[in-house]
Amino acid sequence: WFVYVLQGVKSKTFYKGLTNDLDRRIAQHFLGRNQTTRKMLPVRLLHVEFCSSRLEARNLEKFYKSGFGREVLKEIADSL
Repeated sequence: WFVYVLQGVKSKTFYKGLTNDLDRRIAQHFLGRNQTTRKMLPVRLLHVEFCSSRLEARNLEKFYKSGFGREVLKEIADSL
C-alpha cells in the first residue's frame, strides 16, 4: 500500500490518498479522471510512502490530513 500526496502547481493545495497500485492511481490523477484533482490540474507528485498494510496506510493518510500533518507537507513542499 502507498500513501501519496499531490500538490496543485498553481493552487498549491494538497490532495492526499492511498492506493495499492500507485502507477494506475497517479495516471488517473494526471489524466483528469479524478473529480477532486481535475480542478487542481496541473498537479505534481509531492510525496510517496510505502506501508505494509491498508490499515497503516489509512492511519498515515489521516495523519497527513491533520493539522500537524499539513504542516509537515508544507515543509516538504517548501524544501523542493
